[in-house]
Amino acid sequence: MTYLSITQTIERWGIFQRRIQILCGEGRIYAAIRIGHVWAIPDDTPKPVDAKIRSGKYIKSKDNRGKTDG
Repeated sequence: MTYLSITQTIERWGIFQRRIQILCGEGRIYAAIRIGHVWAIPDDTPKPVDAKIRSGKYIKSKDNRGKTDG
């Protein structure tokens, strides 16, 4: 099995280094291993789905910010 560094994964997935580190720490990247202070990510691992957006669209918009129902 071949592993990628975080730098190589950034180029492949197009997300920031810190985000990949967080995903690895949360266990959301399958079979990622930590070697010292560096994460190694399997070459065939798919990019995890963004768990922040559940419905497929953003809920908050600029129009709704700061408005109250009163």
